[in-house]
Amino acid sequence: MRVAFVGKGSSGKTTLSALFSRHLAHSGAPVVAIDGDINQHLAHALGLDEDEFFAAPPLSARTGEIKDYLRGTNPRIPSRDAMVKTTPPGRGSRLLRLLGDDEIHGPHVQEVGGVPLMVTGTFDESDLGVACYHSKLGAVELYLNHLVDGPGEYVVVDMTAGADAFASGLFTRFDMTFLVVEPTRKSVSVYRQYRDHAAEFGIPIAVVGNKVTGEDDLLFLKEHVGDDLLAHCEQSSYVRAQEQGRDHGELETRNTHTLNLLRAAVDARPKDWVAFQKHAVDFHLRNAAAWANEATGQDLATQVDPDFRHGPASLTAFA
Repeated sequence: MRVAFVGKGSSGKTTLSALFSRHLAHSGAPVVAIDGDINQHLAHALGLDEDEFFAAPPLSARTGEIKDYLRGTNPRIPSRDAMVKTTPPGRGSRLLRLLGDDEIHGPHVQEVGGVPLMVTGTFDESDLGVACYHSKLGAVELYLNHLVDGPGEYVVVDMTAGADAFASGLFTRFDMTFLVVEPTRKSVSVYRQYRDHAAEFGIPIAVVGNKVTGEDDLLFLKEHVGDDLLAHCEQSSYVRAQEQGRDHGELETRNTHTLNLLRAAVDARPKDWVAFQKHAVDFHLRNAAAWANEATGQDLATQVDPDFRHGPASLTAFA
């Protein structure tokens, strides 16, 4: 199951992404965390020291090689230059299993705090003033497009802040999106934006209240979020100590309970490969018409394989 954490900047989505990823990994579940935020802080939230270097190469640094590997022998994709971030898999494409022995997971995964982590990467000098961060996230979108995750497997992505997550089709790649909301009007405003955008495409969301300090905060969230409020986290001494580089024992019981509720909500979601494939094709055609046909000089609608069906059966049927 693919899980995204989104929300207003500083709402705590990176912290919750880290806590949830660790919660899953420490239970023995197969999990990969991905830092998809322009502020690449997930590794440190998972426990990497501030002066430590994340050694695995970022996905965005090897987008060309990733394209070459994923397109495989698919005759609809003649070269890496013809493959864009939305290009869906088809017959001949290489499909991925979570943490498989392949050219994507092998080089890019590094374990931090017991959690296998991949990072998107930051801007370099050549990007400044000429590129947006979604050009970096294309590698994550390609990864998720070609991943066949099974029951009890999890991908947890810390996404960009606010409604900016809707600037690409990446938001449709998830089985559950957790919207982290503080008990403030600004945070609720971002929630309403995201809720309305998600509703247009049938994207399931649930709200996680964060930094709740008392009953007034909880009542505020219930009033403004309503039935979308799944659970909440109290202001955490454990998290603050971790952020300051101190050891502070165990996560609070209330907050551990919230992580259990989040996992239960994810596990209760049915995996809808038909909707996943439909969204992939729809957004590819939309991007092809908007910019990609002109950028590549090709009609990228021809990359859609009408006989391809994504999901576990595709691992053998289209191998």
